Amino acid sequence: MARLAIFIDGGYVDRLAIDHFDVRIDFSKFVSEITAAVSGKTAEPMDLLRTYYYRCLPYQSSPPSQEERKRFSGKRNFFDALRRLDSFEVREGRLELRGYDSGKPMFQQKRTDLMLGLDFALLSSKRQITHAAIVAGDSDFIPAVQAAKSEGASVRLFHGPRESRQISTYAQELWLESDARLEMTQSFAQSVAQQR
Repeated sequence: MARLAIFIDGGYVDRLAIDHFDVRIDFSKFVSEITAAVSGKTAEPMDLLRTYYYRCLPYQSSPPSQEERKRFSGKRNFFDALRRLDSFEVREGRLELRGYDSGKPMFQQKRTDLMLGLDFALLSSKRQITHAAIVAGDSDFIPAVQAAKSEGASVRLFHGPRESRQISTYAQELWLESDARLEMTQSFAQSVAQQR
């Protein structure tokens, strides 16, 4: 039987949902739509092993401000809600303050890309999955895609819209490396949006 794992770059999905689609994602619907899209391309039933979601909790200074505590608590509650979904794993990275630009703090996610790549490669190499869906746009994931493909897994990229010939929401190299691709459009986003 075909077995699928879904790998979601949470920061990427957040940017698409806010900047491009203006929706809040219902991750239960999101996973169902991705599974259905991958299943539609195979001739056999698809078993979902697990969905992996990679994201950092918000930064908190020492001591944290009231606003930082509130933002941190809200994101923690969101992660806990995701963990209650069937076969859903949240992998938390760490957000680090990297400095200031014109007085504005600059942050960088740490560990999330590496965790996604390792999970992707390990599940493929152990033959625990036959199919992988990756929701991302970063070229850093190319080695993981190549490793999964070399182990025989079929890799489908779910990516944001191409805005113009010069501007895209995904790396062209990642798009080319994937076995198949699905552009997440406004209608796709509406189909997986939370009801307001």
